[in-house]
Amino acid sequence: MTQHALVMLAAGFGIPVLAALNARLGANIGGPAAAAVVLFLVALTTAAVAMVLTGPGALARVPGQPLHLFAAGALIAFYVLSITWIAPVFGVGNAVFFVLMGQLASAAMIDQLGLFGARQVALSPIRIGGLALMAVGLALTQFAPRE
Repeated sequence: MTQHALVMLAAGFGIPVLAALNARLGANIGGPAAAAVVLFLVALTTAAVAMVLTGPGALARVPGQPLHLFAAGALIAFYVLSITWIAPVFGVGNAVFFVLMGQLASAAMIDQLGLFGARQVALSPIRIGGLALMAVGLALTQFAPRE
């Protein structure tokens, strides 16, 4: 496994942990939106430290970027707000299941069409089968009868 794969595996591991922690914080303080603000303040501080350590020069090029690229910030806010509100009542596993299903579908579409400058990867029959198998596997983890 490459370093990239290990980093992404760790990031994937962190998504349900993030969901559970922020949902609990939101429940504890009585405000899911306030919990999201705290999360983003911690995230901003962490990202700022990483930027300072790796070179802040890239910030100078931000003003010249296409506006649609900034939608990523709104999308992460939507994810954090929705998972913080929904996970406590729907369950972390159920919430993350549907997040993963959405990720599979959107990643396949982005790759197929080469959207946003991504490397284009065709949806071959084998790849479609793999995605379907992953979706079935995810569904089995959530909806199979419990013993």
